[in-house]
Amino acid sequence: MAEIKIEKKKAVWPWIAVVLIIAGLIYYIFYVDHEVQSENSTEIENTTSSQ
Repeated sequence: MAEIKIEKKKAVWPWIAVVLIIAGLIYYIFYVDHEVQSENSTEIENTTSSQ
């Protein structure tokens, strides 16, 4: 009788986790606003008219 070798399937979920982590890092680096605003910064609107 012939011997049939059966190989176990490799897990896919670790690769999915790695891809999600890399995608999260790319999103954080490129799309999150990294500007630091202090409490003292205020926007001033110019309301004077020069006619």
